[in-house]
Amino acid sequence: MSIGVLRTVPDAPTVWFTGLSGAGKTTIARAVAELLTEAGLAHTLLDGDELRATVSADLGFSREDRAEQVRRVGHLARILGDAGVVPLVALVSPFRVDRDAVRRLHAPGRFLEVHVATPLEVCAERDVKGLYARSAARSAAGEEDLLTGVGQDYEAPESPELVLDGSGKGSLTELARRVAERLRGE
Repeated sequence: MSIGVLRTVPDAPTVWFTGLSGAGKTTIARAVAELLTEAGLAHTLLDGDELRATVSADLGFSREDRAEQVRRVGHLARILGDAGVVPLVALVSPFRVDRDAVRRLHAPGRFLEVHVATPLEVCAERDVKGLYARSAARSAAGEEDLLTGVGQDYEAPESPELVLDGSGKGSLTELARRVAERLRGE
């Protein structure tokens, strides 16, 4: 059995997917990962849900905890990029100030912010994790709701390097190709 070795990328850029829960961030990031594997490039997916179960298990969903989650993942992504591994970060990261702070951690040109712009209604329809149903139940019970886009704001990027329509109008392959093309500087 032969195991292929992926090439590192000098000064690898961080690809930061941001958007509402259910927007398609992780799905698109996985498709980009497949393209990078086909190209023989070293990469890793840093998924918000997986990180919350491990390195950020101590955090909740308050504004402060969300800022800390973004800060931790931003540092981890920069370290991976410095090592030549392309970090694909799929993280709601709802607040512009936190994403901008992560951008400043990276050298110029090494941070690619990708806004997966999916309408709230589409995300709620998908409700893959049941978050929107639980949010509605909390609201009906008069409880505090911290779901991004519902009980807590989501601040869309003002000048992302790329905006993708995550509503399902474009094919997953095409969305992933757009990200890969941007990584290549096209």
